[in-house]
Amino acid sequence: MSRRTYLILFSFALILQIAVSRLQSIPGYLDADYYFSGGVRLVQGYGFTEPYLWNYLDDPQGIPHPSHGYWLPLASIISALGMWLTGQQTYEAGRLFFIVIAAFIPPLTAALSHHFFQSNALAWVSGLLALFPVFHLPFLPVPDNYGIFMLAGGLFFLLANRPRPWFWLGLIAGVMSLARSDGLLWLALTFLLVLWRMRDEELSFSTAFQFSALTLLGFLLVMGPWYLRNLSVFGAIMSPAGSRVLWITTYDETFIYPASKLTLTSWLASGWGEIFKIRWWAFITNLKTAIAAQGHLILFPFIAMGMFLLRKDRRVQLGLLAWVLLFLVMTFIFPFAGVRGSFFHAGAALQPLFWVLVPYSLDSVVAWVRKRSRLTDYVYVVIRIVLIQTMVVFSVWVVLVRVIDTGWEEGELSYPAVERFLVEQGAQPGEPIIVLSAPGYYMMTGRPAFVQPYGDVNTLLEVAEQYNARYYAFEASGRLKLLLDLYDNPKNYPQLEYLGEVDDTRIFRFP
Repeated sequence: MSRRTYLILFSFALILQIAVSRLQSIPGYLDADYYFSGGVRLVQGYGFTEPYLWNYLDDPQGIPHPSHGYWLPLASIISALGMWLTGQQTYEAGRLFFIVIAAFIPPLTAALSHHFFQSNALAWVSGLLALFPVFHLPFLPVPDNYGIFMLAGGLFFLLANRPRPWFWLGLIAGVMSLARSDGLLWLALTFLLVLWRMRDEELSFSTAFQFSALTLLGFLLVMGPWYLRNLSVFGAIMSPAGSRVLWITTYDETFIYPASKLTLTSWLASGWGEIFKIRWWAFITNLKTAIAAQGHLILFPFIAMGMFLLRKDRRVQLGLLAWVLLFLVMTFIFPFAGVRGSFFHAGAALQPLFWVLVPYSLDSVVAWVRKRSRLTDYVYVVIRIVLIQTMVVFSVWVVLVRVIDTGWEEGELSYPAVERFLVEQGAQPGEPIIVLSAPGYYMMTGRPAFVQPYGDVNTLLEVAEQYNARYYAFEASGRLKLLLDLYDNPKNYPQLEYLGEVDDTRIFRFP
């Protein structure tokens, strides 16, 4: 592959990412709101702190609160870099490097394909598949980890077959771990690759130990400072928030208050029937995600076929193992997180490998058919073109549905109107509010915010008292079962002063 080819793929990807980003005026969902707001805080000199709480899992004492205990900081750091570079604290600046990262994915995928097969034609097809990534396309230009994981995953597989990749693989695993907690999987896979290489090449134990040490060194160069920070803040290398998610029995319990209610006992009390029912639901849903979202509907059979055809390749073995482990963890250990996007998120690291396998499998099928018919070389070209055109159509359809038709937001665009109403009611700038998306409200208004807790009215009052929250914006989309009557009959609760309604959001003041 020539440099010109890579430049063409990069240029087209950059244009496409910029075009999609023009349709997204805000980050658009909780994760991206959080990462962007964290970047703003870094640029403003507040460090890794946050004037909002989006969950109560680590028993927060108040705000400002140490940030990135549950979600990790790399996306916020990259967002901050864009703002530092441009000197502007705007969303355009905050997503700058995410657009650039996304533009590198197609040429990297093409390079990975060429490294596998030494075929320019297959590399072109793989690069074009990465250019039109269907369900991933709307998420690549925003402050999140999709592009980071795709780029890091592609580099991991590109380097995995090199003679001495250990330090660099450890470095990549560190980058992925700084982005997401499941990035640790890639450190484990690197150690496994060391063992495989030890067996395949009959290396000594001391040599394998040296390779492992180099891997760990690369990893700790990235994660060491963050672990030290967590030790000083949480007294452990990881926040306690993540472990409590093990015991949730409904997704809404992610926002439970106090988090001490989440225990093994409470989990078992839900009953084994319910526990198995949830995991069966997660199994079916994640399987659909694997086929539809990760496999882009029609590519999944070719991905599976490619893994079978290249089953002796260590890189493919690593990819398959990673996919299976992620599926199992996100189905049986963290079913709610997995279904709500973590499996889709974490699997992004495997997408470059998937796009490499598809054209190889497709050509293998065509070659098999050709032996039994009179297909010409022209058929190869036509099938590849049809495949790319299909991915283009699917990608455009996803952008139309997810970004244009339904709108790229989860209620954040209504928050300025709510804020104006609060100011008219005499709200002071530093008085906190309880709201459905605390990072989103802070991002749009600058007001400190707490997430609406899972519980009844008494739980709501407890949170308000504990954190000195003054107002509550009860959105129609956040009507928990335990709070339905409060939304439907706001004047029946003298514990809260009902102030009025703005765009289906009912606003209360705590006494």
